[in-house]
Amino acid sequence: LGILKKKISKMACIQVLKRVAGITNNRRMASLTNMFNSFSNYKPYSTETTANKEEIKNEEDEEGKSLKKTLSEKEILLSAAQKDLAEFKDKYIRSLAECENVRRRGVKMVSDAKLFAVQGFSKDLLEVADILEKAMLSVPIDELQKNELLKNLYDGLVMTEAHLQKVFLKHGLQKVNPINEKFDPNFHEALFQKSIPGKASGTVVEVNKPGYLLNGRPVRAALVGVAQ
Repeated sequence: LGILKKKISKMACIQVLKRVAGITNNRRMASLTNMFNSFSNYKPYSTETTANKEEIKNEEDEEGKSLKKTLSEKEILLSAAQKDLAEFKDKYIRSLAECENVRRRGVKMVSDAKLFAVQGFSKDLLEVADILEKAMLSVPIDELQKNELLKNLYDGLVMTEAHLQKVFLKHGLQKVNPINEKFDPNFHEALFQKSIPGKASGTVVEVNKPGYLLNGRPVRAALVGVAQ
């Protein structure tokens, strides 16, 4: 019956049914026509009215809007949390770097304190070394062969000065005699200038007092004369 309804008209369907059923009685034919009309006009019963459908649709829309709003709020909170995390991480890294710098400065200060703790004492001993050197230079070399006592005294001065220099080296104090070296204002102090043939300008040609370095740091500049 469903296939016939789709392919032929209503009257054609009735005529076909009449022939198939062999109906000749008008009364039975009218009954068949009414039954066919009832089938053709049949509409499935729907439990949902239009109002209910709209209400359900509105509820779904509201739920969708609520979910979108909640998701948006969560995204804002997540973004703020990520920003705070980045700031805390940056501060943490900076704090670690600062602590490391403080530690290194502390280590260097302790090391420098150990190396240069005797700087003041060393500078005072330099005067003793200068006096010993002047005492040795004041002895006439010719008299050493004639006077045995003077020779013994001179030898004692030489041994004392040599031992003092060994003690200086043991504690990082080094004597500097810059003769014929290029003048360096960081290690030398010029007392005078003079013209000397064959010497380049700025060359140390005379040392009045030797300089000293304590662990590579100058504690006293050498007093020198420089070629002009």
